[in-house]
Amino acid sequence: MSSAAIRKRSRRVVGDNLWLGLSSDAPRNDSADKLTNFPLHPEILATEDDVARAQFDEITKYAAAREGDIVLVLLGGRGAQALYRLVRKLAETTSIDSLLGRLHVFTQDALAPMRVDNGLSFVRDFERLLGEEFFRKVKSFTPMRTDTDDLEGELVSYIGKIESLGGIDIFLLGLGPEANAASHLAYIKPGSGATARDVAGLIPISSSILEHHITKFKVGGSAITEADEVECRNATHILTLGPAAILGAKRIVQSVVDAATAPAKRESYRRVMETEIADDAEARAAQLNDNPGLWLRLHSNVRSLILPDVLES
Repeated sequence: MSSAAIRKRSRRVVGDNLWLGLSSDAPRNDSADKLTNFPLHPEILATEDDVARAQFDEITKYAAAREGDIVLVLLGGRGAQALYRLVRKLAETTSIDSLLGRLHVFTQDALAPMRVDNGLSFVRDFERLLGEEFFRKVKSFTPMRTDTDDLEGELVSYIGKIESLGGIDIFLLGLGPEANAASHLAYIKPGSGATARDVAGLIPISSSILEHHITKFKVGGSAITEADEVECRNATHILTLGPAAILGAKRIVQSVVDAATAPAKRESYRRVMETEIADDAEARAAQLNDNPGLWLRLHSNVRSLILPDVLES
């Protein structure tokens, strides 16, 4: 990736975090204080399979309402695993071939450096859950690659491809717990300095994130070797889509299904739901930086699917 292509974007360094903005010719989001904040209305479903069916319905309804290709951003971890198992079964038939043939599939974050075939990589987990037929039938699959010496160049190329396809149609999101009932979306971390104009970032990783990542993959049933875990614990950065990518998505479908194994999500989710978002620009910026889960509240088209235990005390 040429330096000219990198210069085409805004590039900000905030502490140890690198944030890349939208390209100069792409539509821009307004600053965060200019965006309307919306209440979060959780939709409580009985089981993880019910959540999966609701997620799948969102994709099929979206596809039925428009023509052409669809850009879908996959969610790592537990939140969409039941969905992926459902899609895998359907992909092994011909019943959704026309839908799959319209999908451009992307991932939202990745640990770096890490081999793609590491059992703790999102790519390997997607392959395990969605199966060979899914990846054979979709129009394209573009993972974030971290087996490169030029992570920034890879990230520029990645977001450039999303933009070239017209932006994100459906963004599958979860909610990650952080200290003090804060939260992260994708891997936009508290204190990382992300703004509404940052489409992707390269941020340093903490031991707490690595521990959370390893735990949720083990609970999800991933096949993980000792060597995989050692490599994962030596990761130094996370590549992640940023607030501009989330805000620019046409539809967000959030799912929180693992409060039983990650109980901190209960308090984190409730804080996102109950926070009164400030109108003052400086105060709002501080809220979003302290608790990036609140970026969800600035999007007008969100469906938040949760299990009953998420709202338990």
